[in-house]
Amino acid sequence: MQTVKHVFTSSIIATALFSALVWADSKDANLDDFVVPDLAQESQHKVASKRITAWFSRSHYKKVKLNDDLSAKVYDRFLRNLDYNKSLFLKSDIEKFDKYKFQFDEGISLGQLGFAFDLYEESLTRRVERYRQAIKWLETPFDFTKKEVFYYDREDADWASKTEELDEYWRQKLKYDALNLKLAGKDEAGIKETLTKRYTNTIRRLTQTQNEDAFQLVMNSFARSIEAHTSYLSPRRADRFKVEMNLELEGIGAVLQPVDEFTVIRSLVPGGPADKTNQLKPEDKIIGVAQGEDDFVDIVGWRLDDVIELIKGKKGTEVRLQVVRGENISGNSKQVSIIRDKVRLEDRAADSQVFESKIGELNAKVGVVTIPSFYNNLSEDVKKQVKKLKDQNIEGLIIDLRGNGGGSLSEASLLTGLFIDKGPVVQIRNSVGNISQRGDYDGKTYYDGPLTVLVDRYSASASEIFAAALQDYGRALVVGEQTFGKGTVQEHRGIGRAFDSFDNKLGSIQFTVAKFYRIDGGSTQNKGVVPDILFPSAIDASEWGESQEENALPWDNIRPARYKPLATISSQIKRLDERHKARISKEPEFNYLNDDIVEYKEQKDQNFVSLNEAERIAERDEGKAKRLKRVNERLARLGLEPVSSLEDDLPEVLEELDPFLEETARIVADLIETGQFALVSK
Repeated sequence: MQTVKHVFTSSIIATALFSALVWADSKDANLDDFVVPDLAQESQHKVASKRITAWFSRSHYKKVKLNDDLSAKVYDRFLRNLDYNKSLFLKSDIEKFDKYKFQFDEGISLGQLGFAFDLYEESLTRRVERYRQAIKWLETPFDFTKKEVFYYDREDADWASKTEELDEYWRQKLKYDALNLKLAGKDEAGIKETLTKRYTNTIRRLTQTQNEDAFQLVMNSFARSIEAHTSYLSPRRADRFKVEMNLELEGIGAVLQPVDEFTVIRSLVPGGPADKTNQLKPEDKIIGVAQGEDDFVDIVGWRLDDVIELIKGKKGTEVRLQVVRGENISGNSKQVSIIRDKVRLEDRAADSQVFESKIGELNAKVGVVTIPSFYNNLSEDVKKQVKKLKDQNIEGLIIDLRGNGGGSLSEASLLTGLFIDKGPVVQIRNSVGNISQRGDYDGKTYYDGPLTVLVDRYSASASEIFAAALQDYGRALVVGEQTFGKGTVQEHRGIGRAFDSFDNKLGSIQFTVAKFYRIDGGSTQNKGVVPDILFPSAIDASEWGESQEENALPWDNIRPARYKPLATISSQIKRLDERHKARISKEPEFNYLNDDIVEYKEQKDQNFVSLNEAERIAERDEGKAKRLKRVNERLARLGLEPVSSLEDDLPEVLEELDPFLEETARIVADLIETGQFALVSK
């Protein structure tokens, strides 16, 4: 029998918990030995393509029609995936490829995709040629005194008309990579050695491309042209998905995401191997990976899944990471040794604390429950944490959902039930228009005091269901940033059958089967949840989240559920917001944030970087000076001695500063003072 799982997590970030793969030392490699493989469709691809088409056509929430319109979308997305920065193909190439624009619908439905494999192979050939050329260009010294900039983002540019235009892009890219290394302390020989090794390893990986890679790209171009959260998982990725669903992995315990050419640590699993080193932080960039005592492999420019494969590995083995801190890509790197271990995702469990203000006094005792994801049994864990906090006589409670990308829909309903007596929590509409409800009907409330939910733009899916329900009931004040806006439900299915002869070579699919709605009838899709009190944010809601995803389902609404709002705090929101704004106008941390917002908005559309060494050093020094000034101002407010350099060992209390949580606690104190919060009978 086919196993079916429903998935409610957001696709904002990839969960990565990691590694064991070793490349030979590239200094001994002969580039002539690396040949682009002849890619060709295999028999299982034809079967898989037909079955994927059938599933999407029959069962997707969105009505799927394979026609020329969809074919053109698939073609455009496939080309963008092959050459996302328009740095490989010329306008004349695209004109030749246009003959395939209306062949994808028929090719996918019949499983005849030879032309797509040919395009994939051609992109590999072009990319390998470019890296071979870059290695040759390393023989010519760089002039970093010249006034020059590198336009690194060509996504919105026209296709180049001449080869010389692409030559110039790749020359500037090479110079950019070299300047970063020079600013990090490498001499000319070191720059040449590092980049030769980096580009040679890239060529090696490109020439090890398999037919499965091409097929996956075609199928995902098809899937994502239908809807933003629809995808195909190759057998390797399908196996990884199963491991994650079993909530146990062997690795280092971190969440990674790709940012430009870098692999960036998004977060660390509390208590995991990486977290226990006390040397890694969110926003650190991983630039190299080594197995035990082996040499480091430069992973700048690698795909995220390749990095994951390199980092993950068996329990008890050692992996070393070479990282640079935050934005300091030109600074000195450090090496961190980690012993891999089993990482249970339940280790990312809900936790609680009685909030203690780091700066200033707080005239209320406020509890905080931090929820990293909506995992199985979450509601029982939160119930225990709330009891622990109540035993400490808290006067108000914060549920912290920042960075929580979602999880179990059932747990969202159960968690909401801890804070209301009874009633619906969420409405779900399936692909044929049938609407069902989930709710809490036990007639019990486990916490009836002042309640605030803290969210940010990464809060998604189940997080939005919980926050929206409590907001609609008038049970909680929602504060923070507007949330991500993922209001869809995905189903995961393997496409193999019991008596197939392909031995699990077909992979699996994930596709949208339903949308969920607030109890007031509005969807969280695209719009997310708008907090009652908005915190300043560098990212405008119109520039972030589900609404920016191509082919995302639209916002809509349905009939409200029958529910009884509680004694609401809505009459107090204006007053609370005024006090919040008056307070943060004098708060240094929020003033820093406002300055950063201004700077971000001034620079967000800038798609170039200086290739002049003196200018880059000046920019770096200015940034360091600003960060050092802020650090010493924080230390002064804490009554601590200043430091002379950011390289000094900074007091741990600085890492514990959380101005958003601090301000949320003060909002809760204001709420307690009003005495007008929703009371629910026990």
